[in-house]
Amino acid sequence: MSKITAAVGLMFLCLGLCTFVNTSQAEDSPPIVIGIDADMSGSASDGGKAIYRGAKIAVDEINRSGGVLGRPLRLEIKDHRGNPARGLRNLKAFSETDNLVAVLGGVHTPVILQELDFLHQQSMLMLVPWAAGTAIVDNGHTPNFVFRASIRDSEAATIILNSIKTRGLSRVALILERTGWGRSNQASMTQIAKQLNIEIVHVSWINWRQKTFEDEMHLIAQSAPDAVVLVTNAPEGAVAVSALLQNNATRSLPVVSHWGIAAGSFVETLGLPALQSLDLRVLQTFHFSNASDPVLAERVLESYRAQFDDDATSHNIPGAVGLAHAYDLVHMLRLAIIKAQAIDADSVRQGLKMLTAYKGLVKSYKTPFADVQDALWSQDYLLTEYNQSGFLTPIVDSP
Repeated sequence: MSKITAAVGLMFLCLGLCTFVNTSQAEDSPPIVIGIDADMSGSASDGGKAIYRGAKIAVDEINRSGGVLGRPLRLEIKDHRGNPARGLRNLKAFSETDNLVAVLGGVHTPVILQELDFLHQQSMLMLVPWAAGTAIVDNGHTPNFVFRASIRDSEAATIILNSIKTRGLSRVALILERTGWGRSNQASMTQIAKQLNIEIVHVSWINWRQKTFEDEMHLIAQSAPDAVVLVTNAPEGAVAVSALLQNNATRSLPVVSHWGIAAGSFVETLGLPALQSLDLRVLQTFHFSNASDPVLAERVLESYRAQFDDDATSHNIPGAVGLAHAYDLVHMLRLAIIKAQAIDADSVRQGLKMLTAYKGLVKSYKTPFADVQDALWSQDYLLTEYNQSGFLTPIVDSP
């Protein structure tokens, strides 16, 4: 063998060894874990699955580009089925998970409210892509380990009641679920109604899994509202709206709904004929058809089709807001980890506070968490309506 041949062989052997060492190191790097604590099989499972799918698309993108700090991301899912006690058990399990950086919460405000004290006792980082209760972020804990890209109830009231006022209406009945989320909305609706000279003429409460609402609807009819505000999840929303349609005095009333009905099988339960007889608007933050970055939206849609539903379009993805929020939150988490150069919760918390600009799926964020740890505000919300196929579509004159 010539000296040149031997030298070349040695060079390729060295290159091969280097490649083997680098690959082995990458494979040996423990993944950074992002937990998901959401309703994956209950009444709001459309929302939980959308959150998972948005996070999964973001995680795949990040891992294809090399991960974070040279380590891959991995999702770990726990199903709380809308039960606060089960959610708390899930968090306790996550607190013992090696290499956990953060937990993505789910649809239900009551679950996260139950978890807040434990979260802060353990200094666990929670990112919220759906639950809207104001007190989730305004929780009184210092430092605050909760960051949200979602609706904030105190802001939701402004959009919902303004949409009623612009139609020349001023007498409103509230239908609220009997939980912390319902109480959060009662407080914000009462405050904003006074500012807009809107009279709340009646407040009705509906319990989880309640099956009838006729007696309560009779009381609503007696109060003679000219509009109804609905703050429920999908099963209770279908019960309340069915009762509204069966009452001669209320069946033609316009209804403006918070987005809880969009997290589950509201349309399937109510039925398309009943849905199409309603004057119903639903609060949202995002729709693929009018995304601020159409190129990014199409890229995410392509990933969604490839992984979850090859028939998906910009109009028929269940819980699209949860998908978009989770996608953006995972990418902002990546940026915060890079800023922190660490994955412990307090360092990443500070990294999130220091974020400057991120061009996301929902919008282009500028210092999203510098002050209040809510990234979306009333100017980011829109109203939608159901089309003939039962899918939400933006209203042209929506704010």
